[in-house]
Amino acid sequence: MQYATVRSDGVTTAAVRDGDGPWQRLDASDLSEWLLRGSVAAEPTDALAAPQLLLLLPLPSPGKVICCGLNYGDHIVEMGRALPTHPTLFAKFGDTLTGPDAVLEVPPGTLVDWEAELAVVVGQELRSASEADAEDAIAGYTIANDISLRDWQNRTNEWLQGKAWDRTTPLGPVLVTPDEIDVNAGVDVICRVNGEVVQRGNTATLVFGPAALLAYISTFTTLRPGDIVLTGTPGGVGAGRTPPQFLRDGDVVETEVPGIGTLRNAIRFTSDVLTTT
Repeated sequence: MQYATVRSDGVTTAAVRDGDGPWQRLDASDLSEWLLRGSVAAEPTDALAAPQLLLLLPLPSPGKVICCGLNYGDHIVEMGRALPTHPTLFAKFGDTLTGPDAVLEVPPGTLVDWEAELAVVVGQELRSASEADAEDAIAGYTIANDISLRDWQNRTNEWLQGKAWDRTTPLGPVLVTPDEIDVNAGVDVICRVNGEVVQRGNTATLVFGPAALLAYISTFTTLRPGDIVLTGTPGGVGAGRTPPQFLRDGDVVETEVPGIGTLRNAIRFTSDVLTTT
């Protein structure tokens, strides 16, 4: 099954479809509300008209957005780090998220990098969960790109200021249930810049898989339905290249996970973005 937040005939709603069937309306204004209410077993209502349907940011109001850095072996090597014994975690704010086709506005002159990621979405409350319980609590998977402002990230040893710019982390286009894709066996995570493949990894090589991440995180904070965990990026980021390569104004970043879909986001450098020195 696929779940999404869509706009149809000017109305925003949570929606579901089975395979290639039509999208059907769910009784919630968006997927965040749907999951938080524990409504995944409820029946859909009327079908939505496909020509007028627009896929939006699927989870507009998560309680938590937690990210794992340095979780693919090749990316750890290119960043000059040792293999971690525990997940390297940082947080984003809900304001950081944006839609699957959004234009990403960043300040001129910043060093903007791409980081294609698989995101796991929580479907049940988790506290001090085992990996087995965490696996059962996964509502599904979606795609993210942890667009990073490297110059801001590297101002200090803490990454937050380079990772949490408003509306710079595209997410979507849909949430796919775990029976649709086998993340543990491995799915590809691909990033293209202006059509050129710059990243291609596989989730089979994750140091910490989705269930392990959820279980670990749940030992120190309660995870609730609709919370999002980004599982890390494979090798191929711009900062790891020789010489480093960063995004330019007008570049188009595509982030793909087969079985889920593709994000397509243009980069726009604009002085309208609030900055301080």
